[in-house]
Amino acid sequence: MLKLLLKSLLTRPPTVRAPAADPGALEALGRRLEARSRARLGRSLAIREVDAGSCNGCELEVHALNNAVYDLERFGIRFVASPRHADVLLVTGPVTTNMREALKRTYDATPDPKWVVAVGDCAADGGVFRGSYAVTDGVANTVPVDLYLRGCPPTPEQLLSGLLALLDSVA
Repeated sequence: MLKLLLKSLLTRPPTVRAPAADPGALEALGRRLEARSRARLGRSLAIREVDAGSCNGCELEVHALNNAVYDLERFGIRFVASPRHADVLLVTGPVTTNMREALKRTYDATPDPKWVVAVGDCAADGGVFRGSYAVTDGVANTVPVDLYLRGCPPTPEQLLSGLLALLDSVA
């Protein structure tokens, strides 16, 4: 037992470094997203993230958009606490039976024009949870979806590209 304890204390964890983000490409993508949201809405884009029952993998990537590397707010795009202030609902996870009504109410509370983005494989069709008694599968079974961002989980760059594609498609 002592040998295992010493080994775990003296050995570094076997983690893999994340690939370095290309700051130039990220900056260009963010600026295009900012310009598109101002052209489409006349103001910055407001996002409400809704966890409908996920494993939190997608939430980690969504929350990375606010960290020091991506810093989404420098492009004028922000996350809001209330659906009444949102333009986009980012929904993650398969919709559980317990979250179905809450997601419907959140959708209804969001003013028009509003868009729903299903983030991740689970939000698209239930993913690994598809067919379970505890989920209603994908987000589209509860509210209308405007964009699917596949991946388990999608990267922050894919999220930004998806938001840009969403704004381009509705203009």
